Amino acid sequence: MENTNAHTNETKGTFDPKTIAIIAYLTIIGLVIAFILNNDKRDEFATFHIKQSLGLVLISLGLFIIGMIPILGWILSFLGSIFLLYLWIMGLINAVNYKTKPVPILGHQFEKWFANI
Repeated sequence: MENTNAHTNETKGTFDPKTIAIIAYLTIIGLVIAFILNNDKRDEFATFHIKQSLGLVLISLGLFIIGMIPILGWILSFLGSIFLLYLWIMGLINAVNYKTKPVPILGHQFEKWFANI
C-alpha cells in the first residue's frame, strides 16, 4: 500500500518550491509555467523568484525596444543586455541555493512593483 500512495503523490504533479523558482528563470515560457505551478500553493519562495524573473523579463522587453533606435539604442541595448545577463545569473544562483536574496540594484524595486502577485 505504501508504494501506491507514493506513486499517487508523484502523479499529482506537485513541485518543490525550489524547482518552481528555477523554472521561473528559464525563458518567458518557464516564467508562465512557474506562475501556473505556483498558483495553487502560493509558496513564498517560489513567488519571490517569480517576481524577480518577471522584473527581468520586463527589463529585457524595454531593452529590446531601446535597441530599435539606431546607434545609441544599439549601444545602450548591448550594455543593458550584459547587465541583464548578470542579474539573471545572480537570480538563478539564488534560486538554486534556496535564498530569497533580490537581484542586485533592481530586485527591491521588483518586489514593490509586483507586490500583488
